[in-house]
Amino acid sequence: MSARTTVKSIQDLMRQDVGVDGDAQRLSQLCWMFFLKIIDDQDQQLELMHEGFKSPIPSRLQWRSWAANPEGETGDSLMAFVNDGLFPALKELQTSGKQASRARVIRSLFEDAYNYMKSGHLMRQVINKINTVDFNDLAERKHFGEVYEQLLNDLQNAGNAGEYYTPRAVTAFMVDRIDPRPGEKLFDPACGTGGFLTCAIRHMRDHYVKSVTDEKALQSCLRAVEKKPLPHMLCVTNMLLHGVEDPGFVRRDNTLARPYISWEQKERVDIILANPPFGGREEDGIESNFPAHFRTKETADLFLALFIRLLKPGGRAAVVLPDGSLFGEGVKTRLKEHLLEECNLHTVVRLPNSVFKPYATIGTNLMFFDKGAPTRDIWYYEHRVPDGQKAYSMTRPIRIDHLQDCVDWWGGASREGRVETPQAWKVSIEEVKARGYNLDVKNPHAEARDHGDPQALLAELVATENETARLRDQLKAVLVEALAR
Repeated sequence: MSARTTVKSIQDLMRQDVGVDGDAQRLSQLCWMFFLKIIDDQDQQLELMHEGFKSPIPSRLQWRSWAANPEGETGDSLMAFVNDGLFPALKELQTSGKQASRARVIRSLFEDAYNYMKSGHLMRQVINKINTVDFNDLAERKHFGEVYEQLLNDLQNAGNAGEYYTPRAVTAFMVDRIDPRPGEKLFDPACGTGGFLTCAIRHMRDHYVKSVTDEKALQSCLRAVEKKPLPHMLCVTNMLLHGVEDPGFVRRDNTLARPYISWEQKERVDIILANPPFGGREEDGIESNFPAHFRTKETADLFLALFIRLLKPGGRAAVVLPDGSLFGEGVKTRLKEHLLEECNLHTVVRLPNSVFKPYATIGTNLMFFDKGAPTRDIWYYEHRVPDGQKAYSMTRPIRIDHLQDCVDWWGGASREGRVETPQAWKVSIEEVKARGYNLDVKNPHAEARDHGDPQALLAELVATENETARLRDQLKAVLVEALAR
């Protein structure tokens, strides 16, 4: 049975359970069960490879002890074990000793996990399906990892879980342009389900990892934080599926809750890849962690201030920011001035509003900057929806090949040879200052759109409003008649 078929059959089983309500709960349930199987498979491999290795999970709670036997516990006794034995023990797991980091990962994940299933018989069937996957088989794990990525891709069906997801074409493009290498400290301070991390891992393995030493350098330099329980759980499991031995670097915390000045020199990083939450506002008191001239409740702005501080001299960043960060005034203006003085904002890729549909329909931008030298010129590139398509959508999302024209224009690692095109234009720092640091520069090559004759448009609006009123009156009459019976 293929990994995709296995996952689909598990989801179908869960839909029969009265305790699991909706895709978000199904995903959360799947996650902790996959996690325990993956961590146990990994533990067994580490026991063979490293003399003296001992799993931090007590033997009676290890997947191999209670879940591996297809004829094992089921029904009410299985439910009692999971709810009254497994969960309480893992939430209080000891985090000391040789495997303290591994124990902390397990405990942290189960502090936020919940068993939604009510039927022990259905759970046994789910467990038996999961047991068909050998996560120590590299090819099988890789294939399953791709299926897991597709599950995350389907997050738009999981209520507000979509806010944690960045289209994979966008993350892959940003990672490719930043070109991370093993040994460079890479940080995603609002990592969601780990899209940037998995893309960066894949990129480094494809291009630079040639030895065990390279792989160790890769894994030892990853840093990530996520404040919400579900995406944190999904990200940790994602890291295990991508062959990360210790996903303890994925911390559950709010990056912005830490005072700005407390980030020390030794904590600076080479690379920041991030899509910070935008459109939201931080809770009272968070802004007081920042210098007075950067204080705001807008999450994206606080993150931008932090990005600039956290980069090492020579460090580079690729971040997603909304249009509002480009043209806003007040704190936003001071932030942009600070960015352009401390960093070289060399490229802004302007994306159409539909890229993040259905959970965001505002204009977004990919901002690429390097720390250490002030900005002299900013290149803008306007990405357009492919011909024959009005907008991106759930069924026709952005694909990596849609961004190839921008890669072709980019000019390689040194960005030399860039030229103005109908989609690309350059703005000097003097022009930006003259605009009051408004970075919302429209494409000067775009043809002015003909919106039609104002009188004709007004007449059309009046006719539409009249038709709406007629239909409303008709509906009222139907309802009155129905209620009178």
